[in-house]
Amino acid sequence: MVSDPKPATQSRPSSVLFICNHNVIRSPMAEAITRAHFGNSIFSASAGIRAGTPDPFVEAAMDELNIDVHNRQPKTLEELDEGYFDLIVTLSPTAHHVALEMAHVDATEVEYWPSADPTVVQGSREQMLDAYRDVRDRLLDRIMERFGDDDSRAWKGPG
Repeated sequence: MVSDPKPATQSRPSSVLFICNHNVIRSPMAEAITRAHFGNSIFSASAGIRAGTPDPFVEAAMDELNIDVHNRQPKTLEELDEGYFDLIVTLSPTAHHVALEMAHVDATEVEYWPSADPTVVQGSREQMLDAYRDVRDRLLDRIMERFGDDDSRAWKGPG
């Protein structure tokens, strides 16, 4: 007998919101990766607890996967146009706390995916970019593990 690799609570959502502190690194990476791979089959959005400004290292790291985030502007939760998501994925402890409060009202499933903050890495440009690549690659792996199916696990990138 073959068991389902995903329990019922781990089914693929039709909409997901990624939240981090400022919506400039982790959550926009996760949103863009999800959109690039799953297109319209999963509606994805991202937001931050507080306002932030775009990070050029995110653009560089995502360009390596041919995912364009150059014109994206960070949003706070208050600026979201959408109101309900099947799943909220939090990427920082602060975001997780806020999402749990939101989930009490909306009865939305919340998952915490601890993600490193690459801005704490100091050194050369390449060392700093490596920290962003690491966050990106870990998010990609987690997204594929959580939302992918047998046919989508061999993702080769958009296009």
